[in-house]
Amino acid sequence: MRLHLREYGQPGARPPVILLHGLFGSAGNWHGIARRLEAEHHLLVPDLRNHGRSAHATAAGYEAMAADVVELLDQANLGPAAMVGHSMGGKVALWLALQWPERVERLAALDIAPVTYPHRFGDILSALEAVDLTSLTSRAEADATLATHLRNADLRAYLLQNLVLEQGYWRWRMSLANLREALPRLLDFPQTSAVQPFPGPALFLYGARSDYIQGRYLPAIRALFPFARLRAVAGAGHWLYAEQPDAVARALQGFLQA
Repeated sequence: MRLHLREYGQPGARPPVILLHGLFGSAGNWHGIARRLEAEHHLLVPDLRNHGRSAHATAAGYEAMAADVVELLDQANLGPAAMVGHSMGGKVALWLALQWPERVERLAALDIAPVTYPHRFGDILSALEAVDLTSLTSRAEADATLATHLRNADLRAYLLQNLVLEQGYWRWRMSLANLREALPRLLDFPQTSAVQPFPGPALFLYGARSDYIQGRYLPAIRALFPFARLRAVAGAGHWLYAEQPDAVARALQGFLQA
């Protein structure tokens, strides 16, 4: 699948850097980080399938999403790239590195591990589905509907980035139906018994106030990514690139240049 793409920085800089967003996100989530890195890097930032301006598809697992990113590398005629992904996008990067290690020069996974996570997204999906797009008159009205399910105003603002008015009709850019159906697979991680460990450098960057990286996940990380380094970002939770963008950009810059 051809992915909608934003580009930043210096074409020809090596390695190219691919930034992959999380569930319910889009390429725009990375804008602040990309602007901080663009002076020295060539950054490609796609909307993953079922998100943003990319196409919708019922095949929505990590195998398909990773294959989309490989296709992006092929279309751009790019050699090995640095993969950087947050949450769901981090799992895409991890799986891509395990399946196509020759396409990954190094990788950074932000606040995610190659493990199965508990279901945390039911309230979000229910809130999004509760917005009646046929009678909606404003973004503020949509926010009021979301607020009956979700207290966190920052989370609502993040989700509302996906709400667009086109030719007089409101719609979500993401495919809620496909994502709901795929959610068990997205919370999981593909079977790794037949894959070889990734032989390159890996950074697991996580929010110090997040519980997405726990001690019990370290054996899975070490088994699949033996050269991994783990680093906490102080004052950040799961949305670390939004909460502490300068610290995240510094950590990524150091890793990309190491």
